Amino acid sequence: MLNAVGYYRLTGYLYPFRSSEWVAGPDGHDTLTILDNYKAGTSIAAAAALIDFDRHLRMLVLEGTERIEVSLRTSVGHLLGEVSAYAHCDPANFGPAFTVQGTDPQTGDHSPSKLDRWIERVEQRQNSSDEAFVAHFRDRYDNKMPIWALTEIMEFGHLSRLYAGLNNPLATKIAQWYGVPTKRVMASWIASINYVRNVAAHHARLFNRKLVVAPRRSSRGSIPTLDHLSDYDSAKARFGVYNALAVMAYLIGVIDPDCGWGERVAELVLRFPSFDQISTESLGAPAGWDKLALWR
Repeated sequence: MLNAVGYYRLTGYLYPFRSSEWVAGPDGHDTLTILDNYKAGTSIAAAAALIDFDRHLRMLVLEGTERIEVSLRTSVGHLLGEVSAYAHCDPANFGPAFTVQGTDPQTGDHSPSKLDRWIERVEQRQNSSDEAFVAHFRDRYDNKMPIWALTEIMEFGHLSRLYAGLNNPLATKIAQWYGVPTKRVMASWIASINYVRNVAAHHARLFNRKLVVAPRRSSRGSIPTLDHLSDYDSAKARFGVYNALAVMAYLIGVIDPDCGWGERVAELVLRFPSFDQISTESLGAPAGWDKLALWR
């Protein structure tokens, strides 16, 4: 087992099985301290079961993010393409925070705007691409690519930053195509999905990870199938990976309701390895989650 996954990966999956105790702090508040020893009954087999579960979860996350990313590419390319072929270069299509130039506090020189930096990164991506259609634009059109073609080579991170930078009317129109009420919520979701996608793509532990970029909760009633996310406010409920899975299930239900992605996620989570020390609560999943319409 150790030869297959390595020491630090193995101990990461064993971490939930370590003993803990409450220790009184100098401020009078007790703090939960994780100890170096493991709880009775902990075994390497337990870690192996979690590693196997997490591997299947990552595969489903990668499938789900692919469906969302490809759809978002199409949506952004279509909407901006209606404005103009090179709408992504026009500051008028973006919010002021995305287009304003910064100032170096020491020299007073102007620094590039977020839009300028985004264009530079995408051009680097374009120049390094070996796609045949990119070579076509390189040879025939002086390397100028319209937005509906450029989206095909963007990374998810490029799409996330582009969407966040769009002015509110354009961004809201895209959000509403997916049944999301506001740009603010949609931008948060895209950023969070990009984060879990990167975790999964780098084969990192996902199931009990605290989301550094957690999806924003929509106002109650605006997306009824996700209202349950607001019912709990613990750290696990707000920052557990279940939140990202729920948002993905909702979006994929809009994009391709017959693909069964949400059902397959539910089937996997219901097979979560059964231990006294750990449960599906480690994902931030609320009680009775599997009875919700979102997963059916």
